[in-house]
Amino acid sequence: MQMAPQMGYDRAITVFSPDGRLFQVEYAREAVKRGTTAIGVKAVDGVVLLVDKRITSKLLEAESIEKIFQIDDHIGAATSGLVADARALIDRARVESQINKVSYDEPIGVDVLAKKICDFKQTYTQYGGVRPFGTALLIAGVEDSVARLFETDPSGALLEYKATGIGAGRAEVMEVFEEKYTDDIKLTDAILLGLEALYSTTEGKFDASTIEVGVVELENKQFKKLSSEEVADYVNVILEAHSEEEETGTEEDAESEEMTGEETGEE
Repeated sequence: MQMAPQMGYDRAITVFSPDGRLFQVEYAREAVKRGTTAIGVKAVDGVVLLVDKRITSKLLEAESIEKIFQIDDHIGAATSGLVADARALIDRARVESQINKVSYDEPIGVDVLAKKICDFKQTYTQYGGVRPFGTALLIAGVEDSVARLFETDPSGALLEYKATGIGAGRAEVMEVFEEKYTDDIKLTDAILLGLEALYSTTEGKFDASTIEVGVVELENKQFKKLSSEEVADYVNVILEAHSEEEETGTEEDAESEEMTGEETGEE
């Protein structure tokens, strides 16, 4: 039996395949694609992070599943992929932000922190005896009266977005953002847009108890998580909007059927 072409090239992180690929890094990206959907949206007055926690058992305590973390007063992060890897990176990010505060007596920049985390990730793609981190982070915060949103990759790559998603539902999320995102969006509308994008990935299983939302407001430069009651209020707006759309669609279908029946009767 002939061996698959990549056999032998995916055994170690330090070995390139003949076509220039690092298979272990690509496998780490697959781990992210299988993770829960995480979303980030920039607004003119802040930035918001949203995560669908995907609770698989009614016996689980929803509060024990944490996918959005506070890194510093003005920075938060959302994760998708291997949760244990994400927690290690979050701890690293917290240490880096405190080192910056002690060394320079000022809060760390969002882009500086994102680059430091990506530098750390990249080292785990370069040396033998280690594996890449199987997680991606959305790092969001405010600095110099500007909201920032960065997406980090298991390879250590870094991109800044106006709105993006990671995890299992990324394709559907990006489709919603491409269609509906505007540069002048307000924070409240950004939360609703993020929930709209999450709704498109949940296949009808849309519940406030499984959704986590974190925001950083430009005015006070403080990261906070929304309470379950606040999240429920936003979720109800989305559910009501979709129920109205379904009712309208049903009425239009009924009218078209009636018209078709009348035309058939006349003939």
